Amino acid sequence: MWDQRSMMWLGALLTLLLCSSLESQENSFTINSISMQSLPDWTVQNGQNLTLQCLVDISTTSHVKPQHQVLFYKDDVLFYNVSSVKNTESFLIPQARVHDSGTYKCTALLNNKKKTTEENQLLVKGMPRPRVTLDKKEAIEGGVVTVNCSVPEERAPIYFKVEKFERDPKTVKLKKEKTSLEQNFVTVEFPIGEQDYVLYFTCQARISLGFQTETSETTRSEEVTVTASFSTPRFHISPPGIITEGDQLQIRCTIQVTHLAHETPEIIIQKDKAIVAHSKHGSETVYSVMAMVEHQGNYTCKVESSRLSKVSSIVVNITELFPKPKLESSSPRVDQGERLDLLCSIPGAPLANFTIKKEGMIVSQGQNFTKITEGWDSGTYTCAAGIGKVFKESNAVQITVCGNISKPRIFHDTKSEIIKGQAIRISCQSINGTSPITYYLLKGSDVLENITKTSNDPAVFWDNPAKDVEYKCIADNCHSHPEVSSEVLSIKVIAPVYQVKLTILRNPEVESGKEIVLQCSVNEGTGPITYRFYKDKESKPFHQTTSNDTHVIWYKAQASKEQEGQYYCVASNKASVTQSSTHSNILTVKVFLAPWKKGLIAVVVIGVVIATLIVGAKCYVLRKAKAKQMPVEMSRPAVPLLKSNNEKVSESNSEANSHYGYSDEVGNHAMKQPNESKDPTSSDVEYTEVEVSSAEPQQVLGTKGTDTVYSEIQKADPNSVENRYSRTEGSLDGT
Repeated sequence: MWDQRSMMWLGALLTLLLCSSLESQENSFTINSISMQSLPDWTVQNGQNLTLQCLVDISTTSHVKPQHQVLFYKDDVLFYNVSSVKNTESFLIPQARVHDSGTYKCTALLNNKKKTTEENQLLVKGMPRPRVTLDKKEAIEGGVVTVNCSVPEERAPIYFKVEKFERDPKTVKLKKEKTSLEQNFVTVEFPIGEQDYVLYFTCQARISLGFQTETSETTRSEEVTVTASFSTPRFHISPPGIITEGDQLQIRCTIQVTHLAHETPEIIIQKDKAIVAHSKHGSETVYSVMAMVEHQGNYTCKVESSRLSKVSSIVVNITELFPKPKLESSSPRVDQGERLDLLCSIPGAPLANFTIKKEGMIVSQGQNFTKITEGWDSGTYTCAAGIGKVFKESNAVQITVCGNISKPRIFHDTKSEIIKGQAIRISCQSINGTSPITYYLLKGSDVLENITKTSNDPAVFWDNPAKDVEYKCIADNCHSHPEVSSEVLSIKVIAPVYQVKLTILRNPEVESGKEIVLQCSVNEGTGPITYRFYKDKESKPFHQTTSNDTHVIWYKAQASKEQEGQYYCVASNKASVTQSSTHSNILTVKVFLAPWKKGLIAVVVIGVVIATLIVGAKCYVLRKAKAKQMPVEMSRPAVPLLKSNNEKVSESNSEANSHYGYSDEVGNHAMKQPNESKDPTSSDVEYTEVEVSSAEPQQVLGTKGTDTVYSEIQKADPNSVENRYSRTEGSLDGT
């Protein structure tokens, strides 16, 4: 029956919700306004009830109020969410605390419409008083009291300040501050120490939120009664009254320990800061010694446990039996072989037993000690004086037996020559002599440096000489004899070649036949210096010489064009490191001809030209004259052109030409003149062409043809004889 009713109610509710949803889709609505308020106010006291209200005003066309959501936020964090059809929704904060302070707002949601209030600042003033609890009401010195301070109503982080007070008089013994980041309480331990009798503790809390800080009132705890674990130590001195040197002194320190003590304390007796007696068990410790003046003074007894310490002090006075003895010497420094006198005495000269010792070894059983010293007598001497059981030791006297110092030896680690700029190490050493020995290094006549050696090891000096120098070493010790000097150490300093320069004496333009003088010089450099002269880009020097001078000269008596070019020189010595640093400048030398040589060459050239012109003109005239004397016409005998033995015509022609005066030297057009006395200019030449037919065609070699014969007719004066020369042009055989 109940199940049927539940099903009916559920169906009705679903129908109502469906209808409401359909109705909201059909109806219109709007959120007119939304606001938030705090009751009673936005500022309340700590522990007061507080109600936050969100007021929503919604308008709709529906007769039924639409259902909407209301969301509450603190510092932008949602802390409450409710669905409602009411205009006002509330959230109750019972007993508001500081951690409730913050920025609040609320938001209304209706379907897809949203509206939010302005932010409101809630301030909770004040803070509840913290609670203080103790782990015990009775404590023992050296123990611990644990204090718990809490604020249950608030949330962390909380700052706590816990203080320890002495009740009478009221004084703050100890203060501790602590911040709890995750819990609303802290636990603090306070040690219980000496001078703690009746205690109580206070606690104060503070919370800071942004710019807001709230501090609680101070809460006081119950009182704690303190019981001593052991008493303050007490001194007991024996013998009582006046204590004289030689008496047996006993200093005893005692304490009382309660049954509540957790541990047995340690007892310590100190004289000044030195511990003279101590005990970790029992209730006392004792310091016992034969009394001497040096035992008087301030004594302290400390009783210490792990957490507690108690102290008391006392002053002990002791009467002196006799003064401390005094040891005197004739001199603290004695030359070896001289006499040493020591005397031990007591002011007031009481009868006493004396002993003189050298570094713990007895050297005399009396007041005096005398001997002729040796080197091993150096050392520390003391004397002791005793009266009865009391023995006192004198002050220590240092005696130095000075052995005569030997002549120092001076030496260095390099050769006798060094390069300028390099450091030189000079050593001085005296084999014999009592140390300490002081060595003085002299550079010339000036003291460069002094070194004191406590052994016979050499003293080492460093220097950077720039030029040749002499060193000397002086050694001195405690001996009365004057200081001793070493031999002179001479050091030769080789200066590297610096600034090489090549110059030409007179003029870089040299007249041919005159002398060339080149000078290679250095600005600085220690000899011997090797000079090398180079020309152009030759790899080998054309001149090399070694000299101690800073310049050398290369000389050429008669200059010629071969000496023209670029010159440079290289200078080096033992200190030269690289050739580039000793390379000179490049010098250009030009050689020109002397004026008289230029004139002579011009005269010779002109003479050759003139002679050539004369010879050419003469040859021309001769050739022209020979050409004019050639015969006009040639007469030759009737000789057949072709012989029967088939000889060539050219041979006949050659014979004919030879017979009639042709010359091979002149050629076809130059003929010998029959009469050289005739004037070649007084005749005229005529040429006639004659055709000659072949007499015997069967003897012709080749093709037929005609020979053309030119005749040169020379016309002379009427009184002159007519000369005719004939010649045949061409070959009869056609070749």
